[in-house]
Amino acid sequence: MPELEDSTVKPKATFDPNILQDLLPLYYKRLFPHKQFYRWMSYGRSESSVFSNREFSFTLQDDIYIRYQSFETQQELEREICSKAPFKIDIGAVYNIRPKDHRGSTAIQPVQRELVFDIDMTDYDDIRTCCNEANVCQLCWKFMSIACRVLDEALREDFGFEHLLWVFSGRRGIHCWVSDKAARHLDTAARSAIAMYLNLLISGGEGTASRVIIHDEMHHSVRRAYRIVAPLFEEICLVDQNMFGKPEGVRKLLALVQDASVRAELEKRFKAVANDSKGVWKEFVAYFDELRMSGNSNRYRRFKFIVEEVTLAFTYPRLDINVTKGFNHLLKSPFCVHPKTGKVCIPFNPNIASKFDPTDVPTIIDLLKEVNAFDEKNTVEGEENRSKIKDYKKTSMFKGTVIFEEFLRKLEQTFKGKAAALSDMKMEF
Repeated sequence: MPELEDSTVKPKATFDPNILQDLLPLYYKRLFPHKQFYRWMSYGRSESSVFSNREFSFTLQDDIYIRYQSFETQQELEREICSKAPFKIDIGAVYNIRPKDHRGSTAIQPVQRELVFDIDMTDYDDIRTCCNEANVCQLCWKFMSIACRVLDEALREDFGFEHLLWVFSGRRGIHCWVSDKAARHLDTAARSAIAMYLNLLISGGEGTASRVIIHDEMHHSVRRAYRIVAPLFEEICLVDQNMFGKPEGVRKLLALVQDASVRAELEKRFKAVANDSKGVWKEFVAYFDELRMSGNSNRYRRFKFIVEEVTLAFTYPRLDINVTKGFNHLLKSPFCVHPKTGKVCIPFNPNIASKFDPTDVPTIIDLLKEVNAFDEKNTVEGEENRSKIKDYKKTSMFKGTVIFEEFLRKLEQTFKGKAAALSDMKMEF
C-alpha cells in the first residue's frame, strides 16, 4: 500500500475531498466487502436472474453518471468497481431483462426491489437547534435513534418483516433496506400504502412544525410509537434542543393548537416561564390536565390527545416517503465512501442506535492508516501470517462488517430452510 502521511492511527482525521480519487482504488481493492455484497445482491441465487438483472449505477469523478449497469458474476462486478473506482455506487431495482440490454427495448420493467426507507437530518432543521443543514452531532443523532426504534418495531410487528439492514449514509442520514422476499416483491401500490401507514406527520408549512392528528382512539401503532418517544421527549426536546427556550420555539408549539382562544390562554401562562423549555412544557401539560378536570367534556374532547400529538410531532420519524413509494428508486449502497465527508456508509445495530456516534464514523483516510498501523505493528509475525488477515478486520470498519454479515447469515437461513424443505418434498416421491 502506498505510504500515507502518517501510519499512526489518528481518529477523526480531516478529510480533503480532492484526494478521494487517489484513495478509492485502494479502498475498493483492500477494504470493500465484495464477497458479502454479492451474497446480499444474489440472495443465495434463490430466484432466477435476481443478480444479473439488477441495476447498479456508478457516479465517477466530475459527476459522470453511469446508469443501467448489470453483471453476471461477483468477479465481473468486483472488476468493474475496482477498475472504475466510483465515487458512489447506487443500487436500483431488479428488472425483467438485463439493464445493460435496455437500449432498444421498450419492455424493461422493474420486477422486484428492497423496500427502502430514507431519513435525512435536514428534515429536522425546523426543530433541532444544535445543528443545521448537513451537520450532525450526537445530540441531533438522538432523533435518528428514535426513528430506528419506531420504524424497526413497526416493520417487524405490524408487517412481519425480519431482514432489515440499517445503514448510516456517511453524512446526515440513515437508510433502511427491508430485504425479505415478501418486501422485495411488493408492487408500487403496496409500497405507497406502507409508506403512508408509517408517515404520521402532516406538513405544517414553512416555519411551522409538522403536526400529528389522533382521532377518537389511538391506533396501536401510534400508541407503540408514543411509548418509545415519550420517555425521551424531555431529554431530547427540552434539554438537548431547548426547543421552547426562545419565542420562535414557543410559536411553533402554539401553532399546533387549533383554537385561537386556547392559544391566547397558553400565551399568558407561558409569560411566567419565558425562556424555560421545561417550564413552558409543564404549563402546557398542566393547562390540558386542568381542562380535562373541568368537566367541560365537549371542549376537552377536541384536545383529548394534544399532549401525545405534540410529543409525536417533535419526535416521530420524518420519512422521505417518495423514496419508499418508488419501485425503481436508486439508493446509495452500503460501504460507499461519502465524497464530501470521506466517511463510510456503515451498517449499524438499530437496537443500540443510541450508542452509535456519527461523528466517530471512520473516514477512508482513517481506515487506510489503520491498515498500515496494523501491518507495521505485526511485522514480527511475518508477511505470510499478516496477509492471511483480511484488511477490513484490521480497521474500525470491522464492527459494521460484522453487523452486515450477521444480517446476511439470518437472511441466508431462510433460503437454506426453503431449499431443505423442497428437497424433503422431492424425497417423498
